[in-house]
Amino acid sequence: MTDNIFHDLGDGLILRRSTPADAEPLADFCGRIHSDDGPDKPDMRITAWTRDLLARPHPTFHADDFTVIAETATGRIVSALTMIPQTWTYEGIPFGVGRPELVGTLPEYRNRGLVRVQFEEIHKWSAERGDLVQAITGIPFYYRLFGYEMTMDLGGRRFGYEDNVTKLKEGESEQYPIRCAVEADLPFIAQVYEKASTRYEVVCQRTPEIWKYELDGQSENNANCNQIMIIEDAQGKPVGYFQHATYLGMSGVSAIGYELRQGVSWLEVTPGVARYLWQRGQEYAKRDGKECRMFGFMLGLHHPVYEALTSSLPDERKPYAWYIRVPDLPAFIGHIRPVLEKRLAESIAVGYSGTLRLSFYRNGLQMVFEKGQLQRVESWKPKLEDQESASFPGLTFLQMVFGYRSFDELHYAFADCFWSSNEAYRLLGILFPKKLSDVFPVA
Repeated sequence: MTDNIFHDLGDGLILRRSTPADAEPLADFCGRIHSDDGPDKPDMRITAWTRDLLARPHPTFHADDFTVIAETATGRIVSALTMIPQTWTYEGIPFGVGRPELVGTLPEYRNRGLVRVQFEEIHKWSAERGDLVQAITGIPFYYRLFGYEMTMDLGGRRFGYEDNVTKLKEGESEQYPIRCAVEADLPFIAQVYEKASTRYEVVCQRTPEIWKYELDGQSENNANCNQIMIIEDAQGKPVGYFQHATYLGMSGVSAIGYELRQGVSWLEVTPGVARYLWQRGQEYAKRDGKECRMFGFMLGLHHPVYEALTSSLPDERKPYAWYIRVPDLPAFIGHIRPVLEKRLAESIAVGYSGTLRLSFYRNGLQMVFEKGQLQRVESWKPKLEDQESASFPGLTFLQMVFGYRSFDELHYAFADCFWSSNEAYRLLGILFPKKLSDVFPVA
């Protein structure tokens, strides 16, 4: 990364990169601008998160990874955002991701294009790092303005109430005790996480440094700080782990990232986890002067725990969606070529030779296969005399690439999304099947 860069935007404003000296001003700015209760009642958890990013060691983030727009005369921050570098994997293939976050502008400075200027800047930073993708969690529609498409499940939870918590019998103790994780537990946690990740198409890669940061690298009141818990058997051997926030959320206290070692019964272990979450919620409610009526599991659309508890989790909140940006689609498709070739090799189209031309109407993509191998992938400009294999309006093809929607679902939702032949229909379904992803938004 280069040193702090200044750009004169005119109208008495400058754009620059953050420095360690911005820790307190940016923490205050973000805490106020992102508060659900208004700027006069700052969100202290957002404040702590921002401060931690700038003032504490982070596995991937540096103190100059914010853009700041400030008044030239006073130095007052009027707009800011950041990008958190991550590595995700697509069926095990790693790729760099830049995660924009904490996007905010003072009300009196909105609708001047200040966020767009900053997105252009951080997209350059991401390209310099070699990232193939940018991804953001955010408000509906807005980030489509900057080349993003809602393309992957985000969140999703199921929750229950006091009557759904199985009580221990008098004199009975927990069969699977739960304790706080310590550093010595991290290799076990990482191993279980890696094994569980094979359920999903896209996951976030979590290095030993990231696990250590999640364990003890954040302030306790950081909005993204989660307590890591270890589940043991009667002999004190770890059988699984889960994480939960250190405060009450919308559905009480929810488990995040709950996984068990292979060969351990979800039916046996999960009732104790539910009892723990309910009890911890009551403790937080008493501490914070609130009421906790629920416990939950925020583990996406499908997860083994949902099967284990079934009717004990009667309510559901469907997933929202990640915004995904792929600035160079041929490069990304080429990067995941081994996955595509493997899918072909295991399908009815084994050994396929031919060309798939995908029209996005104003531009497109061409993939050339020979004997089941992807020989070439490149941008393609649709012409009137050309015969496309399939058509996808705008950025909707990304929904297939990331397993979010099937071809049939896209065709149902968009009349101008269609295929020209049965072969094209079958091939695209083989190459890009609908499949769950579960990206834990480490910050």
